[in-house]
Amino acid sequence: MNEPVNPITLEVVRNAIYAITEEMRVILMRSARAPILKEAGDLSCVITDARGRVIAQGSKDIAIHLGVMAFTVKAFLERIDPASLRPGDVYYTNAPDVGGNHLPDVKAIRPVFLNEQLVAFSVNLAHWPDIGGAIAGSYYTKATEIYQEGLQIPPLPVFREGRVDPLLLEMIMINVRNREEREGDLFAQYACNEVADRRLQEVFGQHGRDTVLQCFAHYLEESDRRMRSAIDALPDGVYCGQDDLDDDGITPNPVKLAVEVTIKGDSVEFDFSDSDSQTAGPLNCTYFTTCSAVYYAIKALVGPEIPPNEGCYRCITVNAPRGSITNPEPGAPLVGGNHETTQRIVDVIFQALAPILPERVVAGGTTTSGLLIISGKRRDARPFIFYETHGGGEGAQAFRDGTSGIRVHMANTMNTPIEAVEAEYPLRVEAYHLIPNSGGKGKYRGGLGLRRVYRLLAPHGQATTMAEHTVVPPYGLFGGEPGRCFRITLNPHKEARRLRGKETVALKEGDVIAVEGVGGGGYGMPEDRDPELLEKDRREGYVTSGSET
Repeated sequence: MNEPVNPITLEVVRNAIYAITEEMRVILMRSARAPILKEAGDLSCVITDARGRVIAQGSKDIAIHLGVMAFTVKAFLERIDPASLRPGDVYYTNAPDVGGNHLPDVKAIRPVFLNEQLVAFSVNLAHWPDIGGAIAGSYYTKATEIYQEGLQIPPLPVFREGRVDPLLLEMIMINVRNREEREGDLFAQYACNEVADRRLQEVFGQHGRDTVLQCFAHYLEESDRRMRSAIDALPDGVYCGQDDLDDDGITPNPVKLAVEVTIKGDSVEFDFSDSDSQTAGPLNCTYFTTCSAVYYAIKALVGPEIPPNEGCYRCITVNAPRGSITNPEPGAPLVGGNHETTQRIVDVIFQALAPILPERVVAGGTTTSGLLIISGKRRDARPFIFYETHGGGEGAQAFRDGTSGIRVHMANTMNTPIEAVEAEYPLRVEAYHLIPNSGGKGKYRGGLGLRRVYRLLAPHGQATTMAEHTVVPPYGLFGGEPGRCFRITLNPHKEARRLRGKETVALKEGDVIAVEGVGGGGYGMPEDRDPELLEKDRREGYVTSGSET
């Protein structure tokens, strides 16, 4: 039996592993070509053990990705014989059944060896602004099957022992738009994993293989123990939450999401059986992304300080029936479900647990990507694809107002700076500001939405939206009012047309698109708001006598 690892060594190794994931993120952002990666940081990085169990993840990475990558390497190892792996191999995949979420999110998986023995994997996920499919940007809002959404990549060894396979690389690149940018992103993912491999070799070399692997096992057991303790402190019972998606992009009908949360001792089950069947349009989410939403929600509410790794989720069961919006049949369209449906799953979980965790939950907020894609060709005929998510207001909490102009819950990408937008694309940003009156009233008010206005400077193009809360507003809690809905308007000052949350339209030079993010929901009765806070709202412009146009 191995001797327990020295507590000091445990913490030294822990921080070394976390530092590797942070360096992976920096390498990927600094090496990538696409602004959505190098500026907004739509990427995530993890280290797993040889069995694919997540040991460490980047602190600034994206919850949607990180929950998914808890399954990625395990699913990979069901398809690829570990004995066939070699040092320097890097496999790429976006396959929905290999721990997948949606096709634009491409994972790069590198096995890490010590003295010819597999000891770990370095894994990163990067959102590619295009993965092929029916339209530029790969967000086809009328998609009825996944084949319209882009190229599906099974686990392919694009790099073998550190050398690129030109045929596999060509097979991918010939099927995507903006080849030079995509190829640059792919090589950035390779560089990220290469650095992680070297850093892991240093950790194993300094502390010894057996000690580091003992540390890995300790971290998993520790997080499992702490998460069970946190859940055991909650009252046993069955708690229900329900909300609606605006629509699925094909039909105008709302789509029901419902959860039944059963807490029993130190375990918890999330049952989505009462949610609607899978949608005709692209708002379905894989079982892996449903689990991501569950893992994020329960950890955020009961154990935000617990070190994040696979151990956190051993006491959690997720029941998502096959054929439902939370676990569709193979071939269903998925592109919007990755960040629209999963965010709304978080909403229904928070609503379900609000009665027993009233001081921890927040009201509804900008649980949508607020995605706008503008694509076309420059005057010199070079193509461009601008991809940007838009923040809004956070929901209020029991003791504070919601924060204004941010992204919440599972989507924490940064905004692409105006200077980068105008340098990289034929676009001009003509306005960028908070929207007065957009947060829901309450004892504590919701955060304010953001308004950003773009003008197309290219001869022509097209715009695609993928957003929720354009019909169903972010909810208030305990008497708080809902926040303002998301709005996207084409040419707001001339023949204005309100765009749907999931739509593609043609553009001509000079067209303007105004994106107005949601406001957060309020918390508590509005009449209970402190008069000093009301005065502060008026003084700082959060509330005005008129309405924003």
